[in-house]
Amino acid sequence: MPQKVDTGQIRRAVHNSIPLTIKSYTLPRDTEDYIDEILKYYLAEIGHEKIFNPMSYCIKELTVNAKKANTKRVYFKERSLDINDETDYDEGMKTFKDDTLSNIDFYLKKQKAEELFIKVVFRTSGNQLVVSVRNNVELTRKEHMRAYDRIARSRAFETIEEAFSAVLDSTEGAGLGIVMMVLMLRKIGLTEDAFELDVSDGETIARITIPFSEIHLEKMEMLTKAVVNEVDSLPQFPENLVYLQQLIVDPEADIHEIARQISTDPSLTADLLKLVNSAMYMLPKKIDSIVEAVKLVGMRGLRNLLYTYGSQKIFEKKYAEMRELWQHAYRVAFYAYSLARTFRRKNDVVDDVFVGGILHELGKIVANSLHPELVDKVTMFCRAKDIPEKLLEDMAIGLNYPEIGSMIAGKWNFPDQLIAAIRWHREPLECDPQFTDIVYIVYLAKSICLIEKGELEADHIEPQVMKHFGIGSQEQLQKIIDRIQKSFKEDRLPES
Repeated sequence: MPQKVDTGQIRRAVHNSIPLTIKSYTLPRDTEDYIDEILKYYLAEIGHEKIFNPMSYCIKELTVNAKKANTKRVYFKERSLDINDETDYDEGMKTFKDDTLSNIDFYLKKQKAEELFIKVVFRTSGNQLVVSVRNNVELTRKEHMRAYDRIARSRAFETIEEAFSAVLDSTEGAGLGIVMMVLMLRKIGLTEDAFELDVSDGETIARITIPFSEIHLEKMEMLTKAVVNEVDSLPQFPENLVYLQQLIVDPEADIHEIARQISTDPSLTADLLKLVNSAMYMLPKKIDSIVEAVKLVGMRGLRNLLYTYGSQKIFEKKYAEMRELWQHAYRVAFYAYSLARTFRRKNDVVDDVFVGGILHELGKIVANSLHPELVDKVTMFCRAKDIPEKLLEDMAIGLNYPEIGSMIAGKWNFPDQLIAAIRWHREPLECDPQFTDIVYIVYLAKSICLIEKGELEADHIEPQVMKHFGIGSQEQLQKIIDRIQKSFKEDRLPES
């Protein structure tokens, strides 16, 4: 059961410089989330909420390294190896990672039995916040040297992008992660001096000291500028589609004129007929008439088709290789449409969530095309460290993918609800309440896709989103997932 944060206790601790300590033997996910919540409240109390992402990363890096150091001790003991002997150390490290990962529960139980702990201590002192991560084993001389070697390596890089672009050995615990941590501190205006690593009285203490007066977030990095320039260079929406959009919103426009305009674009005509004859409409007979198709789809559905069609046309010319992202987007769109029908949302929401799902990855397509190697390395690093990609996107790229996508949608004059779906599909609780339905549905559809890939645990879906749709348990959610997965495989929508 997740621990509940005592905000009153945090307020007292902040204003009275009282240490607040979290202790764990195995550092389960719930405890990591609890530490994040405490950090969030601390930063809010001192008015520095904007540094949450980099600080969250730094604390996680230090706690995971402390946990690994504890695991290493019990592993070496099990194998009767002396961790302080250089030959034994090299021998043990050859198999440490594979052996412990394949039997991690055993080693975590051993750590707890031997009372090897990890403590995270928050404390305000004067005009600074000090966060210490302690564990009750001492670093060996070799481990200490490796950690400081990584800190020294970080001096060679000006930006996080450069660190990811370089080939670094991250096989040791304090590998690329420590380099990234120092660069994260630099991103908020601090130097490597803000980080200390000490050994004292049988403990290792890693400490980050943040003087409030020195905090400032760096803004535009190289890739951020490239992204902005790329968005600026994108062509405007095709003229024929802009004219069609104008016809659609004109109450005097004749449906036959709209159909004639559509027929001048063979690809658009094919897409419209494909849509109206798809599982979405479940018609008893095939429709070949453009006029009939327009009547069935409706003005809102046709308008949304234009957004999807126009975006794909522009992106096909510049980013043809992004087929996999488009396939993922279609799955999210199908799931979103199915969820909207399942939850019996209004017709306009049902129409909008499909196009919101199709277009939610516009920003990722642009970022991938500009620097695919960096994006791949960010993704792999985040998976290896079990941290949200958003954290490093914000810090390495300067903008996260949804921000980039919303910039593109704004450039093309998309309606506010679609811009909101693109911008907030990762952070649904941040959206304007008037767009809650569309944003929550696209977020939930995307989350289900991530669960399928093994990149998200079901219990990490935002509880407020679950509550909004009346999903009261993991079992109920799983039934919904099973239902829409079955429909997707059969290429038909579930009954509403």
